[in-house]
Amino acid sequence: MQYEILARPAASVAKLTLDTHETITCEVGAMIAMSTGLSVETTSGQKGGSGGFLKGLKRMFAGENFFLNHFTANQSNQTLIIGPTMLGDVVHHNLRGGVLVIQGSSWLASDAGITIDATWQGFGKAIFSGEGLFWVKATGQGSIFLSSFGAIYEVDVDGEYIVDTGHIVAFEDTLQFKIVKAGASLIG
Repeated sequence: MQYEILARPAASVAKLTLDTHETITCEVGAMIAMSTGLSVETTSGQKGGSGGFLKGLKRMFAGENFFLNHFTANQSNQTLIIGPTMLGDVVHHNLRGGVLVIQGSSWLASDAGITIDATWQGFGKAIFSGEGLFWVKATGQGSIFLSSFGAIYEVDVDGEYIVDTGHIVAFEDTLQFKIVKAGASLIG
C-alpha cells in the first residue's frame, strides 16, 4: 500500500493506493471516494476473524463504531480516499509489533497486519481525565491512520511531559502516565 496525506492540517485526507488483494480496514464513514476495483465488506470484527460482536461492543465503549469497513483491491493500482467525519488532521503511524493506545474516535484506518480492540483505562483515570472508560488498542505490524480535530504533531517523550488528556491522540503502551490535578479548585 502506498499513501499520501493531502490538505494538512485543517482538512486532511489520506489517499491510499492498494495493489491486488491488499485490504485496509476503516471506521464506518471514513471513505470519501474510491476506485471501482475495490470491494467493500462490513463486519463487526477483523476481516476473517472471530469474536467480532464483543469486540464491536468494546469499540463502541471506546468511542468508535460497532462496525468496520474492509476495502480490498480486486486489481492493482486502486485508489481509496479516506478522512475523518469532522475537519482536522490525519497522520500515518507505522506500528512495528508493539501496542499503540489510541484516544476514542482518533483511529481512522489500518491495514490487515493490525488488530483493533479496546482496552480498559480504569475508573480513576477515566473520571479525572474527563475522557471515556476505554481506549482503542492497536496491535501488530503495519500502517495505522489517525485523525484529530486540530493539528497533530508527534512528541518523543524523554522524562516527564505534561499534556491535557483531551489532546492526546495516541501513545505507545510502554509510556507510563498519570492523571494529576492541574490547579487549585473550590473542592481542594
